[in-house]
Amino acid sequence: MKTEKVNIYERTKNINEYANFIIGEVNDHVVRVAVIDGDFHWHKHDNCDELFLVIEGELFIDLEDKTISLQPGDVYTVKANVLHRTRSKGRTVNLCFEKAENDIYGN
Repeated sequence: MKTEKVNIYERTKNINEYANFIIGEVNDHVVRVAVIDGDFHWHKHDNCDELFLVIEGELFIDLEDKTISLQPGDVYTVKANVLHRTRSKGRTVNLCFEKAENDIYGN
């Protein structure tokens, strides 16, 4: 991926259905932007933590024993091998920082 300036608001402003794509790379990690409105499936990543940063809307991260609610500006890390799902009740945009080798669809 070549280095270029990316404006997250411009790249996501016309997306209203689920989308998840890489917007940047650093060392052996990637930054993904996700637009979500609804539920993503339960999954886990065996060898990779995921850090979520909400840009717009409200993101819920369901864990087996609790739910984390993230508002714009909030950050939360799901540790490797933890079963989780993300969901929202309306259009939500978040960044996810993870290893480049991570399978975003989990196990």
